[in-house]
Amino acid sequence: MPSLFASYLRVYEPLTAFDRDRQAYWRRYVHQGRAVAPQEGPARQRTAVIEALGAGWTRLPDLPDEAYVLETGETMLVCPWNLRIRVAEAALSAREGVPAVLADAFVPAVLAGQAKAVVEDWRSGARVLEHGVPRLHEQISTWGVPLRWFVLVDPEERELDVAPGRRVLRYRTEMSKARRRSSRALSVLRKSVGEVPITQAVEEAARWLEEFHPRSVVELDYGGLVDLLPEDTLRADDSPALVATGLAGLARGEAEEASAAYDKLVARWRAVQLQERCN
Repeated sequence: MPSLFASYLRVYEPLTAFDRDRQAYWRRYVHQGRAVAPQEGPARQRTAVIEALGAGWTRLPDLPDEAYVLETGETMLVCPWNLRIRVAEAALSAREGVPAVLADAFVPAVLAGQAKAVVEDWRSGARVLEHGVPRLHEQISTWGVPLRWFVLVDPEERELDVAPGRRVLRYRTEMSKARRRSSRALSVLRKSVGEVPITQAVEEAARWLEEFHPRSVVELDYGGLVDLLPEDTLRADDSPALVATGLAGLARGEAEEASAAYDKLVARWRAVQLQERCN
């Protein structure tokens, strides 16, 4: 599992996005009071995975089927953790490009075999027919926030709380708005700078959003990064506005304005990333 100093991009889907069995499960889950707050989730995920794997790392464990839940009026939206799939994909990823001897030391062959079977089953045609297209509802980035995520939100959607024990900085927006913003950003980037890495990154984010129900909610959560940043830094953070300024500059052909906004944004988040070395 990633460092606790991570940010998160999540999608909360309405129950209608799930099959009947899943809808019934999530209703029971919420009724029983089992839903986990986003502030508590990362630590709980780490604990669940570490305890389930144990010291031997000899098998892919069963993991709790949990989720973050949003309730807006009469609508319930769910962001499943998909822990077992994420652990399986992480195990396979850890072996990529590594000599076999080292790969087996990090992730034993037996565990890797189980992980491959789980991922293939999750993506299988039979499962898609029964449960719909598989999708992971949460993306994670350690020691920073990917710049492409800021494209999806608006500064006015910020939620900030700096009270002790409740520190949080997040943005929540409707899926339709996030999709429109990513589409506009892609149009501007393709016309102004072409198929460069930032364009490809925004396109990747846009494609990911297309996997979900159109009435979903998208959340950009600074997660554990709020514990790295002083209160005045959190209050002054205007990263989405800088992205919007940069895109507006590109759209008008004002490269200098766009470059200034981009450089400021990169410098800000590079300073956060450098703290990883100090830890």
